[in-house]
Amino acid sequence: MTSDPTTSQGVIARLSLWSEAKALASLAFPIVISLAAATLIGVVDTIMIAPLGTLPLAAASITASVILVFYSALYGFVSVIGVRMAEAYGRGSPEALSDATITGVIVAIVSGAIGAGLMLAAKPALGVLGQPEDVAAIIGGYWTAMSLLLIPFTLFYVLKALFDAIERPWLGVSLAFVAVALNVPANLVLIHGFGAWPGLGLLGAGLASLLSQTVSLILAWVIWTRATSTEDARRSGERTRKELTVQIKEGSAIAIGYVGEGGAYAFAGLMMGWFGAVALAANQIVASIAGVLYMVPLGISIAVSIRIGQAIGAQERARLITIGKAALCVVVFWMSLVMIGIIVGAGRLSALLSSDPDVVALAASMFFVVAMMQIADGVQGTMLGAARGLMDNRVPVAITLVCYWIVALPLGYTLGFVFELGPNGVWVGYGTGLAIAATALTRRYFVMAR
Repeated sequence: MTSDPTTSQGVIARLSLWSEAKALASLAFPIVISLAAATLIGVVDTIMIAPLGTLPLAAASITASVILVFYSALYGFVSVIGVRMAEAYGRGSPEALSDATITGVIVAIVSGAIGAGLMLAAKPALGVLGQPEDVAAIIGGYWTAMSLLLIPFTLFYVLKALFDAIERPWLGVSLAFVAVALNVPANLVLIHGFGAWPGLGLLGAGLASLLSQTVSLILAWVIWTRATSTEDARRSGERTRKELTVQIKEGSAIAIGYVGEGGAYAFAGLMMGWFGAVALAANQIVASIAGVLYMVPLGISIAVSIRIGQAIGAQERARLITIGKAALCVVVFWMSLVMIGIIVGAGRLSALLSSDPDVVALAASMFFVVAMMQIADGVQGTMLGAARGLMDNRVPVAITLVCYWIVALPLGYTLGFVFELGPNGVWVGYGTGLAIAATALTRRYFVMAR
């Protein structure tokens, strides 16, 4: 009896899909943990700022909304460096790996400093954007500290990308948790004081975050310059103008896309200021938790870009369709769990992070809306990572810009203010734009992969 070739091919395809899904999940898991750990600094800040009152929490919300734009731009700009590292590692070229890494470090230092300068210069615009005057009056020191944080943030994530590309992702996990562990006592002392010293309040939270991220960066730098596992990434030699050109050109395209996404999210957050301090405080609670949860699709997007980069470097383009399908399976599974978790825990999370009953009630309802966005948000983020692995950046960027700025924000404004659905209406409109982006980006990837 002969076997059916079609059946055999189907079994092989399923095994291949399962194999890619396991490999992707194995790589994504530590990346997600390290990213979530880093984002937990924002949650720690929220928990420890909350006792200061609604106004400081609202000030942290405004800062978080704006710094997200810079985080997005800088992360997007340097994310191409990780793809270049993965391609070099996939084809077994120490010279190319070292070239990508050292060039990337230089790019990170310059771009981080530019980002910090721009955020510092943006502070006077808060009044123009209609933010509450009593909130803007107390934001200065915290804003400055968080602006300076952009420099170690950018450089750290280039070195973390190296650890991920050479299949040492748990290094990033360890370093991220060092920052979280340090942030807790630093916040306790700098915000609330010690002994007779009253502490620095809101400013202390910013300084604690800056200190924590800087310590993690120093440790990452020591590993890069001293560890045996990173020896191939620090070889001396002439840096090529071609590598610098690729990183800047492709990084700029990705940065525009991330600014489009982060800027839209930030603008939606700033809309909360038009509803008042209670809405800002509730949004800070939801955004701090949602930021941690977004690390799941972001980690998967990083992992899929690395897997695709390695496959291309190894001349194995036939795997690209399977990698894309595996990524969709993994992200939909995880984001379904995240959605259920948010729905079940919305009330408890809101009460944990604020004692103001108005803030708690609004945050609980906003959590439900955010839960409904999780799968679409995960898919669009993952498919952006897949496109990044293909170095296909310009069309996906255009898709995200249209979906966020032409669809999501106008629809959110209409639902929130014209139809008077309030803060939840803003996020319903935003979620609709996410769903459209997810669909378009998925179709784009599979067309390009074939």
